Amino acid sequence: MNQLVERSANTQRVSRVQAPLVDSVSCYCKVDSGLKTVVGARKFVPGTKLCIQPDTNPNAHRRKNSRREKTRVQPPLLPGLPDDLAIACLIRVPRVEHSKLRLVCKRWYRLLSGNFFYSLRKSLGMAEEWVYVIKRDRDGRISLHAYDPIYQLWQSLPPVPGEYSVALGFGCAVLSGCHLYLFGGKDPLKGSMRRVIFYNARTNKWHRAPDMLRKRHLFGSCVINNCLYVAGGECEGIQRTLRSAEVYDPNRNRWSFISDMTTAMVPFIGVVHNGAWFLKGLGSNRNVMCEAYSQETDTWTPVSNGMVNGWRNPSISLNGQLYALDCQDGCKLKVYDRATDSWKKFIDSKLHLGSSRALDAAALVPLNGKLCIIRNNMSISLVDVSSPNKRVESNPHLWENIAGKGHVRSIVRNLWSTIAGRGGLKSHIVHCQVLQA
Repeated sequence: MNQLVERSANTQRVSRVQAPLVDSVSCYCKVDSGLKTVVGARKFVPGTKLCIQPDTNPNAHRRKNSRREKTRVQPPLLPGLPDDLAIACLIRVPRVEHSKLRLVCKRWYRLLSGNFFYSLRKSLGMAEEWVYVIKRDRDGRISLHAYDPIYQLWQSLPPVPGEYSVALGFGCAVLSGCHLYLFGGKDPLKGSMRRVIFYNARTNKWHRAPDMLRKRHLFGSCVINNCLYVAGGECEGIQRTLRSAEVYDPNRNRWSFISDMTTAMVPFIGVVHNGAWFLKGLGSNRNVMCEAYSQETDTWTPVSNGMVNGWRNPSISLNGQLYALDCQDGCKLKVYDRATDSWKKFIDSKLHLGSSRALDAAALVPLNGKLCIIRNNMSISLVDVSSPNKRVESNPHLWENIAGKGHVRSIVRNLWSTIAGRGGLKSHIVHCQVLQA
């Protein structure tokens, strides 16, 4: 009787064994979690094949399943809402707060670090334009600044990479609306460079791009059909002034040569107007010359007309019109009349800032459909050029100051700035562009 009880107890013990699957590609037998060899598994699953290299780690399945569960079941972007509605809410957050959104969680960081989020903002017309200024300080170092026109605040940005911290004569352009490229230039110690870097306004980071084909500095550059063109400039060697030109296609991620200029030139002003790229500069004999490049025919043509004679820097082509400054502080604008081949007075603010070099207008850029004037003291003015027949006196909103002190309120400070600025310029703007994100 006792033997029968012991046998029945043993059978109950054996039937209670519930073993997990072996974590191996070549074996699917059942083993106990405490077993260390496959030989012991045959007591529970007779006739099973011997595993070649079985993995009997009891925690193996637990780890894999946990990883799969994390990928399958993710926390929502916003509790209580599906992700598509959460994204619709997040894309409406002002751009100035995006750096804080990236710190909320990993999912928000990945969302705001990819192209989908900002491409959706752009397609829905919610992308914001910021003014990016590359400034050279008194010690000769380069720094990058961004201005938010909505909140009228200057934003902090990551420092410029070391190779361009003290570079001279480098180019600057924007591709794809959100990539700020710095290329070429001259290192005070190493000489001319071929290096190319770019800043991504969406991720707030610097990246490396393929080098140019030729070393050059003090050259001309422009963007046509989202391709970067450079021409002319200088380089160390026998032929110091260059005629060569090249283009960078971001889709192919490579540089290629285009037709050489008719004569070597060191450009000091350039603009894309009416489908042509105009460059004005000094030739090998230090004579002023101008050439126009046609991207369709890949040809250069010398130009000498009324536009070249009255063309000053800075200038901009906006809404089919070519604008240039008619005074140093940027309070007078003129426009080129193609019918008469001459420059005409366009608008005068009647309130000039002064003759200090700190108040000199450094750049003209398009901002939200208006003409934006940036000065060396980081003050910014917006001019509505869509209504050229309106006078400033009758429409004061035609000329607007969005950064720095206003014209009237800073008249005393401008006077002192003019007196102090005659001795020398502490810092000045090298390049200025507008990026969208």
